[in-house]
Amino acid sequence: MASYFEQRGGTYTPVNGILLPDLVLDAPPPGTLGKYGRMRKRYLEQRRDGTFPALTLSGKLTEHLLEIDRAAREQLEATVSHLAAAEGVTESLKVRDQMEWLRHMNSIRHRAEEIVKNELIYN
Repeated sequence: MASYFEQRGGTYTPVNGILLPDLVLDAPPPGTLGKYGRMRKRYLEQRRDGTFPALTLSGKLTEHLLEIDRAAREQLEATVSHLAAAEGVTESLKVRDQMEWLRHMNSIRHRAEEIVKNELIYN
């Protein structure tokens, strides 16, 4: 009687008298993991709820991390733009008083990053 693995087209290799299945991993998706993808990975590793091993074993970890990284960068840009418009931080302020514009933009960027971390990275 053929095993489940053999029925699905799998093959085995004998190693020290034991038949080990010949497993092939899919190629990782293209892309470079950015800051938010690395933060999400570190968070999943530390959570210890089984999500990290499950994603790793299913071969979907890199895909998940790349998607989180992309979504976080997009949300950060949108949030910064929205907050800057709501607070009246414009190019005219930048021309008039660069240091004031920089203070406002740094504050906005930090708040937007906290929002992104809470909604995408640590959720």
